[in-house]
Amino acid sequence: MRFAKMHGLGNDFIVIYGLSEVPERADELAVRMCDRHFGVGADGLVFILPSERADCRMRIFNADGSEAEQCGNAIRCVAKYIYDNGLVDTVEPRIETAGAGVQQLSLKVTGGKVDAVRVNMGAPVLEPAKIPVKLDGERLVNVPIEAAGRQFRMTAVSMGNPHCVIFVDDAEAVDLAQWGPSLEHHPLFPNRTNVEFVTVRTRSELIMRVWERGAGPTLACGTGACASLVAAVLNGTADRSADVRLPGGTLRIEWDERDGNVYMTGPVETVFFGEWPSNGRTS
Repeated sequence: MRFAKMHGLGNDFIVIYGLSEVPERADELAVRMCDRHFGVGADGLVFILPSERADCRMRIFNADGSEAEQCGNAIRCVAKYIYDNGLVDTVEPRIETAGAGVQQLSLKVTGGKVDAVRVNMGAPVLEPAKIPVKLDGERLVNVPIEAAGRQFRMTAVSMGNPHCVIFVDDAEAVDLAQWGPSLEHHPLFPNRTNVEFVTVRTRSELIMRVWERGAGPTLACGTGACASLVAAVLNGTADRSADVRLPGGTLRIEWDERDGNVYMTGPVETVFFGEWPSNGRTS
């Protein structure tokens, strides 16, 4: 089984093309392939599949085998893969996802290869029942949540997948391993959640660190960056367009007031191509 190793700001993926549907026990395959000691090593396993609604369909499995509804960095990798390998000839491809439907992308091409992608991530979902969060109200903005004996204030957003955004004085000092798991698995989130710790440096610059659902701490999270900007706007601390700085680099996020959609722009790279042997072990 041929694959490409790709990443967006260090959020890395194993990308597989050529199947009509995900294989049986794809969850187990993701765990094996994403293992950084005994496998290829990645935050997730991505399948590029046929679509009746778009140029292709994306399904993504986290490193723990759970399936994610959406991933902003992974969709940029898929866009680069299908263009660079001649599967589409347009710089405005459309990709179908489980959590956000069909998404429109715009590719920046240099020397015949994609090096950056702008993605229409759609409108944020703010109703608690649709995120989902087991709390009442029209929106959950700066509401209290307790985890592992500590009180936090969270803003809940879905970008096709659930996010719990927490604003702190110093995001870079947060112990993700201490607080991330208890918030990810908090009983308020029936589908678990991604967790972002965010510092607002200026109204146009945010610092973000993330504990990703099913993957743990990663160098970047595209949907998390989108959710963080939306949360900052809802809390009145940021403008609708800002740079979100993550350990792996910077994403430009815009929440368009005209159409209500969030747009994400960021780089993408192919690292190498490989082949996964039939016995499930790397050679």
